[in-house]
Amino acid sequence: MSQKPRAPTDRTADAAAERRALLKDVRTVVLKVGTNVVSRPTGEMALARIYGLIEDVVDLLRSGRRVILVSSGAISMGMHRLDMEERPSYLRDKQACAAVGQSRLMSVYQQAFDRFEIPTAQILLTEDDFVSRKRYLNLRNTMSRLVELGVLPIVNENDSLSTSEIEETVGDGGRTAVFGDNDQLSALVASKLEADLLLLLSDVDGLFPRSPVDTADKVVLEPLSIVREITDEVATMANGVGDDAGGKGRGRGGMSSKLEAIKVAIQSGVPAVIANGVEPGTIGKVLAGEDVGTLFTSRKRLRGRKHWIAFASATAGKAHVNDGARDALLNRGSSLLFSGVVRIEGDFNQGDVVSILDTAGNELARGMSNYGANRARRLVGMGRREIAAEVGADHPELITRDNIALKA
Repeated sequence: MSQKPRAPTDRTADAAAERRALLKDVRTVVLKVGTNVVSRPTGEMALARIYGLIEDVVDLLRSGRRVILVSSGAISMGMHRLDMEERPSYLRDKQACAAVGQSRLMSVYQQAFDRFEIPTAQILLTEDDFVSRKRYLNLRNTMSRLVELGVLPIVNENDSLSTSEIEETVGDGGRTAVFGDNDQLSALVASKLEADLLLLLSDVDGLFPRSPVDTADKVVLEPLSIVREITDEVATMANGVGDDAGGKGRGRGGMSSKLEAIKVAIQSGVPAVIANGVEPGTIGKVLAGEDVGTLFTSRKRLRGRKHWIAFASATAGKAHVNDGARDALLNRGSSLLFSGVVRIEGDFNQGDVVSILDTAGNELARGMSNYGANRARRLVGMGRREIAAEVGADHPELITRDNIALKA
């Protein structure tokens, strides 16, 4: 009997050995649990599944590992409690669902972990906690101390108060969002705490080369085992997977969102895994180096202020640059001089982060501006001598190179 053809997934002996080597020394794990993992299709809590995940987390903690849990599900559980069959369209209804559901979700976690004598702490975050660098650093200090004290931080977006995470409100030239769902939030937390692994649990087995079941060709696919770089080809594999384009589903993050989050993690030196959290025992299998889910290998860590500029800060405006400035930024590590700027957009202040775009509108980098928008517009196109002699400005650069983070 002939076997069905299978697509290559890099599930070789070398790949398996690479996974074991990369995961054997993991000590700090940021675990993100998706809405479809903690809730049933009806919106009810999947209690048996949640308790299984809790026991897996307990095993990790007792093995000496440190865990930060990022849990979705508040809006879904609020929808169920308020007898809403479809995800609401109005912001106030989403926030009401989040307020109702978050208390229910946290109650389950707290009572379950208490039985294992593991203290928990609820941390609800909004975009403002990342936009302000001072608050960003305070967040790291708080979470690090909780972990040192043996407390399990349980993190979620503060959807009952925040708006940018659950509504698209970004206008042209205006302030962009830092994160739009818990996938990206978990990546920011993992990178800031310098975790050893970001584990994203969803209801899919990993990243597939294409649809898991191709009925026309009857080709049964397996998820990729290892992804070493998120290329354009890899990004297209996520199209339409898990996305709620119609807004009727209970979760928000699809595969595209997960890949965007993983870009943040791997550029920060944190490897990531997408795996199926519906299947029991997944957490232990991943940490044991078994060939479960898709592992994304990391790059050299981007640290400190440049990491905040690149990922955790909201951009308050845009600086469009000419080809000469583009080359100087990308190939020579230069500052952004006003002579290379052709247009300024937005209303930003000195010290705000702006997006740097080329002539085609592609984002090249982000940087912390030396000037507010109004003053910067008056200096566009000027050279060093003109700025010093005629304007008396403090800096010939809109952004100095130490405050520029290139886009990956």
